[in-house]
Amino acid sequence: MTAKRLFTVVLTVAALAAAAIAIRHIGARTEGESPEIHSSVDSGAAGLYTCGMHPQVMLEGPGQCPICGMNLTPIESRPAPPAAAAGPGVHVSRNFLQNFAVRTAIVERADLPARIRTIGYLEHDEARLVSVHTKFEGWIERPRVNIVGETVSKGEVLFEIYSPDLVAVQEEFLAEIAFVDRLREMEAYPGAVSRAEAHLQAAEDRLRRWDLTSQQIEHLRAAGKASRTVEVYSPGSGYVVDKQAESLEGIKAVPGTTILTIADHSTLWAKVEFFEHHLEDLRVGLTADISLDAFPRRRWRGRLLFFEPSMSPETQTLTGYVEVENSDGRLRPKMYATIEIQLPGAKDALIVPAQAVLRSGKGRDIVIIDAGNGIFVPREIELGIESEGLVHVSEGLAEGERVVTSSQFLLDSESNLQAAVDRLADSTVGGHLHVH
Repeated sequence: MTAKRLFTVVLTVAALAAAAIAIRHIGARTEGESPEIHSSVDSGAAGLYTCGMHPQVMLEGPGQCPICGMNLTPIESRPAPPAAAAGPGVHVSRNFLQNFAVRTAIVERADLPARIRTIGYLEHDEARLVSVHTKFEGWIERPRVNIVGETVSKGEVLFEIYSPDLVAVQEEFLAEIAFVDRLREMEAYPGAVSRAEAHLQAAEDRLRRWDLTSQQIEHLRAAGKASRTVEVYSPGSGYVVDKQAESLEGIKAVPGTTILTIADHSTLWAKVEFFEHHLEDLRVGLTADISLDAFPRRRWRGRLLFFEPSMSPETQTLTGYVEVENSDGRLRPKMYATIEIQLPGAKDALIVPAQAVLRSGKGRDIVIIDAGNGIFVPREIELGIESEGLVHVSEGLAEGERVVTSSQFLLDSESNLQAAVDRLADSTVGGHLHVH
């Protein structure tokens, strides 16, 4: 069944429902006769009378309204449909339009900004997470930072560590220094001095590879004695967000094991979920507006950084990450946020109110055209983006046409309509239906 025929039937059923009240008062009529609907091939409204208070009542000849008792008045003849409305459509009386408050809107050409509004929560910026670990075995002593949530600065002492291996490397470094000095005092063969200096440099490089700073190495050279423990410094600034144990005092540090994790919160990531129908319009780099209930009068700006490589099979959504600037530190990880992604939108597009579109559920979208003089024509359209209560119509409409925006008065339960559709489809011969 075509969309146009279905629209005709829906209007017909709407009118029949209104007529049911009158039928109960008027009594039984001849089987198959409808007092509400007359084909345009009939003689129009000639000889029909209606009630000003109950326009659904229509009788042949004068008389009184069976509902309120008022005198019936003759129905005026209807004008012929205009040429622009030729084809399948319906003619609706003025009383019907008033009773159902039918509203229309003009198809306009304008820019349609678009955005996606979703909910997410804040997380650490993984690019600003640093791990504190050692490249040698040892035991932590005198931890200066021992609580998750503490703030640290880059270069701040985190703890001291005792490592027999590190003590041995220090002693090797000091021995190489002493050997070079002795060769120079003896005015040894230059080649021997050069080889000794190379061994000294190798010992110093080993200390650097184990993350001793230049200042620590110079202090070791000046002291001339290996230090039992060495200080470990923070590689970055931020909050301590994780640690190896409840207390760091005395725990064994193993190469590759993270002792502390430090997060820089000057930027955060908002983790958001996008449904499949959003993916066509999304791309990395789009601007985002972020708002939180905790700060109702503030807005943060961000940008879409990247997407995870696959959809979630449970929710059928794609996870994306939005970078959020947080220089004042007001935002915290795990806070919920509302994220609005700014889309390119549609430029110089034909737009109509979204409520004007009748969605069939079968991939077809229809609007009702107000062709004037009470003539309404259904038309199938192609849709673009939808935003802020408006929708872009890419095909099917022209600028200046008028569409019905209160189409909900046409709707009824599909299951209730189906029987009527089956009965009336074959009886709709053509022309226009007149609905009162």
